[in-house]
Amino acid sequence: MPTEAQRRRADERAALIPREILPLFDDTFVRSCELLEEYVARLAVAAFRSTGLERACASAVTVDEAIAGAGLVPDLARVPAAWLLATLAARGWLETIDGVRYRAARPLPVLDPNEVLAEQEAHDVKCLPSYRIAALAAERYPAVLRGEISGEQALFDPEGVSTWVKYFSNANPLYAVSNAIGAIAAERALPARGGAVLELGGGFGSGAEALLARLEAGGRGAEVASYRFTELAPMFLRRAERTLRARFGGWPLEFGALDINRPFGEARVATGAYALVYGVNVVHVARDLAATLGEIRTALGDGGMLVLAECVRPFLGRPVYVELPFNLLGAFRDAVLVPGWRPNGGFLTPEQWRAALEANGFADVRVFPDIAALREVIPQFVVAAISARRA
Repeated sequence: MPTEAQRRRADERAALIPREILPLFDDTFVRSCELLEEYVARLAVAAFRSTGLERACASAVTVDEAIAGAGLVPDLARVPAAWLLATLAARGWLETIDGVRYRAARPLPVLDPNEVLAEQEAHDVKCLPSYRIAALAAERYPAVLRGEISGEQALFDPEGVSTWVKYFSNANPLYAVSNAIGAIAAERALPARGGAVLELGGGFGSGAEALLARLEAGGRGAEVASYRFTELAPMFLRRAERTLRARFGGWPLEFGALDINRPFGEARVATGAYALVYGVNVVHVARDLAATLGEIRTALGDGGMLVLAECVRPFLGRPVYVELPFNLLGAFRDAVLVPGWRPNGGFLTPEQWRAALEANGFADVRVFPDIAALREVIPQFVVAAISARRA
């Protein structure tokens, strides 16, 4: 029987979350998010120790001073180390001085991540792929930050790839929510007259699977003149093509490689050919976001729509627990920075996405659901679909 606190939280969610996605955010899902956040915080403590940052923070130091004191490679360690320090400081486990220096003023708590893992296993085993990715990354933080291996090598060796397959899946509720929200927004954005769809960075195909299934269920399959699925990694592309052709064999599917950091014409993307450009958790890793948005705009026809399902940063400058593994990847960290809307690589706030799109030829920007309205009450809500029209 629900407790009073559970009923109150459910009422708050019902008041703030749009009705069509409210079933995704039941008590089971919310509790899994809370558990994963706690698990990542405990992994962060372990990584703080294993990288030598705990020793380096015995006295008040900046991030760069902590990196030097721990003997880490600055270019590789700056973003992950800053995230570790900010995460521990947000928990009150590190002291923050003048907003720029950190000190381990007292012994860190002894917290076992496996306790949280066991609770998640009892609560909902479908979410465990998110835990395995986090654990894999935390284990390899020291080697990556010392420059012994790259983040890509650390996370995409054979063990890592098999783990990512399960993570980027509609069977994993903690990731599937991105696909579900994106599919709703993309279906709405597809014009009634239909047209061609271009998907960017489709990975293993779970985002396309969710969108095509939604269009099929709504009787809108005939409105898709063509669906071009693109992905840069050959292994991901091959797997996605096998999966999607088996499930949607009668659809006008096309498959090919595309690098979002290169001119789309190199991938034979025709100017003005698409009614909808779609991406799930991909455009935030564009090295030059303005250039990538410019290529997307060129690919869209007059009034064409862009829909990006993204993990968003609810609050400016505040670390997000899902950043733990992605901090190791150069594509996530290294971006062309633009004051006002691209202050960092990786995840952006809703306001930054709006400003980025409006600065690069898009209008009618919408964020679904409205993270700005949700974040004070449900700060763990970090998924949204950002849609905009080619101006």
